[in-house]
Amino acid sequence: MTQGLRKASQFTPGTHVDRWLFSILHRLWLNRLRSAKVRSGQGLVPVEDAGLTAPENQEETFFGSQVLSAIEELSEVQRVAVMLVYVEGYTYAEAAEFVGVPVGTIMSRLAAARTTLKAQLGDTE
Repeated sequence: MTQGLRKASQFTPGTHVDRWLFSILHRLWLNRLRSAKVRSGQGLVPVEDAGLTAPENQEETFFGSQVLSAIEELSEVQRVAVMLVYVEGYTYAEAAEFVGVPVGTIMSRLAAARTTLKAQLGDTE
């Protein structure tokens, strides 16, 4: 309820106050779910137990570092979209909700990021 009071200036008179408050509560609930998901990790685990596979050769290691460097050079909005969808595994809809933009915006940012990364890294499969 305190969140509703803080955001009272954003309420549009003539609309349903119950729906407006419900949307605030829904957003708070989603934020709690997200934070719980982040915090539910098991903490540090030994490397042997992490289930990571070593790169097959030095070329894979080098290419991986090139990709990470290229991702770091992307604009912030593109980098966030790439990290949420391709690294964290969020769906386009989840990433859009997390960032607070339409799904089409996430798709556009990912397309632009792929184009930029392809130009930076060359056309390698």
